[in-house]
Amino acid sequence: MIPSYLKPYHTNFSNLIRLGRKHDGGYVIDKRVISKTKTIITCGLEAEWSFEKEFQRYNRNCTIIAFDHTVNKKFWFDRFLKDFLSLLLLRKIKFNQILDVFKYVEYSNFFGKKNKHYLKKIVPIKKNKNKQVTITEAIGKNKDVVLKIDIEGDEYKVLKEVNKNLEKLNLVIIEFHELQKNLKKIKNFIKKTKLKNIHINVNNYGMVDAQSTPQTIEMTLINPKKFKIKNSKTKRNYPIKGLDYKNWKRGPRIKIIFDK
Repeated sequence: MIPSYLKPYHTNFSNLIRLGRKHDGGYVIDKRVISKTKTIITCGLEAEWSFEKEFQRYNRNCTIIAFDHTVNKKFWFDRFLKDFLSLLLLRKIKFNQILDVFKYVEYSNFFGKKNKHYLKKIVPIKKNKNKQVTITEAIGKNKDVVLKIDIEGDEYKVLKEVNKNLEKLNLVIIEFHELQKNLKKIKNFIKKTKLKNIHINVNNYGMVDAQSTPQTIEMTLINPKKFKIKNSKTKRNYPIKGLDYKNWKRGPRIKIIFDK
């Protein structure tokens, strides 16, 4: 069961669109944001940028700036060895699986020119200027920003900075991990932020406890100063058919139940 303060505000269904993969890596946003966005700041990349790629198909003037200190040469070397072994053992036989073995080529093409990836860790307070960066520094002078945060538990450390940069933000996507023990932090963020939650989804890679509280959720929050949103909570059921898909294709489909 999820606390009622996490229930999204009502948004016209026609405004909602999913960008990126149907499974892990895709997110639901308000389509009005797309044409008004100049930059996507991605905090946490791994080997998945299908959201950014599709967003840029709709808005070719948009620039992607990614930060992830783990996606280095060793990351790609280890990934290639693992995938190439799977190819030799005939574990990767579908065309898209074979292409995935050479994911580094796609990475180099996508982040080689206009889009940039920096080997820096997102932190609340910078101690090493060459290896770390704060949210404020990541955003910099950019305006009309979509901020995407998936930093495996460190998101709670940077929530204050998200609020500090409200005027520059169009929309924020946050993946909240270890939800059960961090609900107070999320409640405090929701209480203080002027951003409005317009979508929620359970990442089914995480478990669900005995109280039906999921381990990991994905939230999309919009800036109501820039995009008009009703001040009433939605009556929709989640997941939404045609928009929400299981992150883990073979995992269970998790229905969201809000407390009263």
